[in-house]
Amino acid sequence: MATHALTTERAVARVARPFHTYEGAGFPVRRPFPTEELPSVDPFLMIDQVGPVELAPGEAKGAPPHPHRGFETIQYVLDGDIANADSRGHRAVVRAGGVQWLTAGSGIVHEALPTPEFLASGGRQHMLQIWLNLPARLKGVPPESQNAEAADLPVAVTPEGAELTVLAGTSHGVTGPFETRTPVLVAHGRLAPGTRAAFTVPAGHNAMVYVMRGEATVSGERLPDGHLAVLARDGERFAVEAPDAAAEVLVLTGEPIGEPVARSGPFVMNTAAELRAAERDFRQGLMGRMPA
Repeated sequence: MATHALTTERAVARVARPFHTYEGAGFPVRRPFPTEELPSVDPFLMIDQVGPVELAPGEAKGAPPHPHRGFETIQYVLDGDIANADSRGHRAVVRAGGVQWLTAGSGIVHEALPTPEFLASGGRQHMLQIWLNLPARLKGVPPESQNAEAADLPVAVTPEGAELTVLAGTSHGVTGPFETRTPVLVAHGRLAPGTRAAFTVPAGHNAMVYVMRGEATVSGERLPDGHLAVLARDGERFAVEAPDAAAEVLVLTGEPIGEPVARSGPFVMNTAAELRAAERDFRQGLMGRMPA
């Protein structure tokens, strides 16, 4: 009986609607969480979708220097490009299809700006920003940046015809290039009409599906564009389908950390005292300063 329960399909536990806000220097984002009703889906802390939008010359905006401590950021650029720099001297341009995986750890100051070329020319901008928590034992690790180009990200085609780009974790026989500190799957699914992708999730791990474009069906429940399905932990598999028209989805699964979360702006710690320490350390320049 226990074996049968583990092989059943996961049901949709809740659906979150997105809200719209602004980040960085004033660029609009669509965000299904965090909200008051859904503060996190452990170990994930946030999903932001920027665009897709067509920008005129001079319209592109980014995120000027800002600090982070205690978690990781995943920047997935689908269209356009972003020039990243940080207080440790690391610089990298993430172009269409590429990813920067930034482990803030003990603290770092970071900026993400459109390249001068993209700012001058304008064009299509589309990206995802995902925040991933770190357990207390890893919140003090040295900051690290990992980068991958589009060609570094493996693509699998499911037996039912969906295309799956895997950023991290393993699915459908391929493994993403990023070293992760918690067990997660981060995958971008492109589904033509009538195609399907089935996923297996370890028992106890959280799983969710965010509809980036179009309309998808998750475990039999229809999800409009921009909506997020959080799945129950009542099985070890689920399926995503595009019943009528093409759709794109973000699939996230991960092992819950199960620790208290104290967050304030760019800092995610376990206690209020640790947040105050992070703010003090940033003011005193202990997270570094951006090179002139």
